[in-house]
Amino acid sequence: MPELLEEQELTQPDFDRYIDLIRRRHVYFLVPMFFIWLVVWGASWILPTMYKSSTLILVEEPTMPSSYVAPNVSQNLQNRLQSISQQILSRTRLLSIIEKLGLYPEQNSADDKVDAMSKDISVDLVRDNRNQEITAFRVNFSARDPRVAQKVSYELTQLFISESNKARQQQSQGTTTFLAEQLEDARVALAAQEAKVKQFEATHEGALPSQQASNLQILAGLQGQLQSQQDSLTTAKQQRVYFQTLIEQYKNLHAAGRSIDGGPTEVTAIDGELTRLKSQLTDLKSRYTDSYPDVLKLKAQIADIERQRQALLATPKTGPKQGAEAESTPLLQLQSQLQANQLEIASRERAISGLEARINEYQGRLNMEPATEQQLAELTRGYEQSKANYDELFKKKNASAMATSMEQLQQGERFTMLDPPSLPMKPDFPNRLKFCGLGVLAGLALGAIVVFLVEFLDDRMHAEKDIKALVGFNVLAEVPEVQNAVDEKNQKRRIVLGWALTSAVCICIGLGSVFSFLRG
Repeated sequence: MPELLEEQELTQPDFDRYIDLIRRRHVYFLVPMFFIWLVVWGASWILPTMYKSSTLILVEEPTMPSSYVAPNVSQNLQNRLQSISQQILSRTRLLSIIEKLGLYPEQNSADDKVDAMSKDISVDLVRDNRNQEITAFRVNFSARDPRVAQKVSYELTQLFISESNKARQQQSQGTTTFLAEQLEDARVALAAQEAKVKQFEATHEGALPSQQASNLQILAGLQGQLQSQQDSLTTAKQQRVYFQTLIEQYKNLHAAGRSIDGGPTEVTAIDGELTRLKSQLTDLKSRYTDSYPDVLKLKAQIADIERQRQALLATPKTGPKQGAEAESTPLLQLQSQLQANQLEIASRERAISGLEARINEYQGRLNMEPATEQQLAELTRGYEQSKANYDELFKKKNASAMATSMEQLQQGERFTMLDPPSLPMKPDFPNRLKFCGLGVLAGLALGAIVVFLVEFLDDRMHAEKDIKALVGFNVLAEVPEVQNAVDEKNQKRRIVLGWALTSAVCICIGLGSVFSFLRG
């Protein structure tokens, strides 16, 4: 049971001991605490005062919807702000502002002035809570004089706005110029491809894949003409043989005189030729119409031979001299027809040679068409790709030109000063109220450390637990402290002084906090 009581005593906090510790060590706690607070708070009044002037710049969306005119500049506002900030914070621009407003006279070199001004400039982004997009940003500048901070903040704001518009216009114009150059290169490439296609088509005129149907049609027509000419040539050769035979027979029969029945001896041969020609005419009519040239020519030959037959039958029986003169006329006619027939044969042969040459030409074209088609397909594929690239660049160039015009008319995304540069009434640094709080925290920490060290180094025993821990036995009785009137008076005085010291420290810290809040 006693062991259980001891365990409970160990686990429960000993408030009496803590109160006794505060009573005995409060001076060791309050003095370091007040000293540290006084040092930190006093430092806030010694450090150089800096005033911050801020300007809120609104990022306005383009007035023209992107579905009508797509912008041709980068849409990453954060990257553009970084680029603009680097341009604005360049040495040349900062020096111009420094010289204009007479900043940093305490600095000797221009580089030191630029470095000091760069540290005093800051840019804070303002994002939408819903989609985290940048809707605005603040330009801040810190200076010891609030009016100087306001002036510099205004100058920086104007630079941000002007540089943003200038940068967007330059980037937009650069995009349009680049697309125009690419479009010109694409136009030259397209013209070169088109020239190659036209040259190939001119070189292979008549053997192009698109002319295959017409070549086949022409070839079929030429083959039909060739067949007709060959048939006509065969007929003309047969007529030549007939005329030669008829002339020979005429000469032989003319030497022997007339026939037995008293009619001309040529009539029998003419009748045989008429029978043959009429049979040939019947054969041609079965295949062609009456207006076909060979049919008309054969009809004319039959009519001519029939006239010769009628002339022979009408020739009177005369003497030898008159008979010789009369019979020489058919011979001359037969010879004349034989010459005409020979001329026709020569003409037919020339026509057949020409037709065969043309047929060979068109057959060669048809044989070349597979290779020509493949070569033309490769050229056409290159031309189509060049044309598609040209059309795409043409559309992009026109869209980029419209976007550039929109930027030049200030219809694109732009920066607008929403809040003018503020005139700071309280310093931004140091924040004396914050320094006051930090001094209290630091004093509490130091006071606790001092109390711990003093208590750790004190070897006196102040509680029953300390005695029990030392001897290892329970305390049976305890002798109370015997105080006289002087001791009691001193103890009361120490208590009063302790409360007075505590009150003084708290009042000082409270007044310092109020003063820091009011003065900033």
